[in-house]
Amino acid sequence: MKLNVLVVDDSAVMRQMVQRTLRLSGIPLGEVHEAGNGREALDRLREHWVDLALLDINMPVMDGEEFLQVVRGDEETRALKVIVVSTESSDTRLARLRALDVEIVHKPFTPEQLRATVLQVTGISIDAHESDDVPVASGDFDF
Repeated sequence: MKLNVLVVDDSAVMRQMVQRTLRLSGIPLGEVHEAGNGREALDRLREHWVDLALLDINMPVMDGEEFLQVVRGDEETRALKVIVVSTESSDTRLARLRALDVEIVHKPFTPEQLRATVLQVTGISIDAHESDDVPVASGDFDF
């Protein structure tokens, strides 16, 4: 199964870093879409089938929490798997996000952290021989 992914972050550099990490992780990827804020992300969801969203929280126009509330309130998108990738540290806000059925990866993250969370959230199992073909870029970069 190849994952169609939506990467949502107001930083183009961070979107590229997340995509690069996913590609190096050995996770089978299908289409990868990008959005610079929650409103653009909703547009992408209407245009494309997406299995997983990697979502920043603090963005202009529509932040990640607002995006999540819309997604969880819509029957067609309610089951979308979401990983919040953010510097957010407010325990109150993190609790609200977890209540919206998301996992959280804190920036800066390692490739291993992001890979493990994607595998956990999606339930994808990668055989040992498959993951050996595309090694995780351990220590190459932290975000």
